[in-house]
Amino acid sequence: MSAAEGTGTGTWTWRRTWAVSTAHPRRLVLAAALLVVSFAGLWVLYQVQPLPMSDIVVYRAEGQAAATGGDLYGFTVTEWHLPATYPPFAALLFIPTTWLSLSTLKVVCVLVNAALLALLIHLSCKAAGLRRAAHTAPTLLAATALGLWLEPVFQTFVFGQVNLALTCLVLWDLSRPDGARFKGLATGVAAGIKLTPAIFGVYLLITGRVRAAAHSLAGFLLSALLGWLVLPDASIEFWTRRMFETDRVGKVWIVDNQSLQGLITRLLHQPEPGLLWAVPAGLTAVAGLYAARRVCLRRGLDAWGVLATAVTALLVSPISWSHHWVWCVPLLIALAAHTRRSPWRRALLAAVTVAFTARTMWIVPHAGDLDLHISWWQQPLAAPYPLLALALLAVLIRWTRRPAGPPGDDPTTDTGVPAPRTDELSAARPGTL
Repeated sequence: MSAAEGTGTGTWTWRRTWAVSTAHPRRLVLAAALLVVSFAGLWVLYQVQPLPMSDIVVYRAEGQAAATGGDLYGFTVTEWHLPATYPPFAALLFIPTTWLSLSTLKVVCVLVNAALLALLIHLSCKAAGLRRAAHTAPTLLAATALGLWLEPVFQTFVFGQVNLALTCLVLWDLSRPDGARFKGLATGVAAGIKLTPAIFGVYLLITGRVRAAAHSLAGFLLSALLGWLVLPDASIEFWTRRMFETDRVGKVWIVDNQSLQGLITRLLHQPEPGLLWAVPAGLTAVAGLYAARRVCLRRGLDAWGVLATAVTALLVSPISWSHHWVWCVPLLIALAAHTRRSPWRRALLAAVTVAFTARTMWIVPHAGDLDLHISWWQQPLAAPYPLLALALLAVLIRWTRRPAGPPGDDPTTDTGVPAPRTDELSAARPGTL
C-alpha cells in the first residue's frame, strides 16, 4: 500500500471502489447469493458428516493449560489423542478460546475463517496488481464463495485451523513498503506461533532487506521470550525437546502430509527415509530460496518471490498437512492476473485450480498403512501439491535464467510464468509485493 493510500487519498480510493461495487447492484446481489449458497452447502455437509474441528479443540486445551498452569505438553484430547505441538507463545494467544463453550467456539471459528479468507483474497489481489478487484465487493464475495471449496481452505474449516490467519499476517506484513515501520515484525510473530513462517525472514535477508529481516528475528525472539516469561517450564520443554519430535505431530507417510518427505516416504514405501529425504530437502531449500531471490531481484516481482518462498517452506517442512497449502489462494490469483490474452495460461490456471480442488490424495487407498503401499501410478494422485510446487520452482528458475527482454517482450511464452505487464515494469521494485 502506498503512502497516499494510508491518508485521505486512501479514503477516496475506498469510496471510489465501493462506488464501483454498488454501481452494479445485480452483481452484488448475485455474489452475495453465491456466498450464501456456498455456506449453505457447508452446513448441509456438516449435517451429513459433522466436521470434527479437532484442532480448535486442541487450541482450547492449550489455552486452558496456559491459563491454569497445567502441563501444556502432557495432555491429549479428542478421540485421536491429539497433543499440543505449537510453541508456548501460541498457547497464550489461545487463552480467549476458553471463554466460550466449545459449540460456540466452533461457530466463531467458521465465521472468523470466512472473514480471513476474504481478507486473504483482498491481500492476494493487491499483491497481484489487481487493485480494483481487491476493493470490489462482488469480486471478493464471489471469490470467497468459490475459494471455500479449494481443498486446503476447506480442510482449514474442517479442522478449525489457524492457517488462514498466519498467511494473512505474513502477506500483509510483506506487502508493506520496505520503509514501513517495523516491517518484518509481524512475520517474526507468525513464526513464534507456528515455526514454518521463519523462512520468510531468510527471504527478506537474501533479498537485501536486512532491517526487515532483523525485525522478523526480533518478532520471533520477543514471542519466545514472552512465552518463557509466562510459561518457563513449558518453554524449556518445547525448545529443547518437543520441537524436534516430528512423530508428535503425526505420521509423515500418510497422504495428509503433502510435503517432500511425505512424497518420498510413500514413493520408497519406507516410513523413515532418513538421508533419502534430508538430502533432497536441503537441495530443495537452496533451490527454492535461489528462485525466490532471483525472481525478486532480477525480475522485480516480489509477489512471486514470496510465493516461491512459501512453497519452499511447505516442501521442506517435515510435515505439511494439506490444509497448510492455503498459499494456493495467492498463487491462483497471481496466475489469474496474467491470463487475459493467453489461452495457454488460462488452461494452466484451470489445471492448477483443479489440482487444488480435486482432492486426489483422498481417493487413493489410505486406510491403515495402505499409504505406504501405493502403486507407482497412484503416486502423483497421492502427492499433487509437492509435485506442483517442484514444477513451479523449476519453471521460476528457468525463467529467471533467461535474459530479461525489453518492455513488451514476453519471456513466458513457453514457460507460463507470468511476466510483469508494461505498467508494472516501470513501477516494479524488490520492496513491493
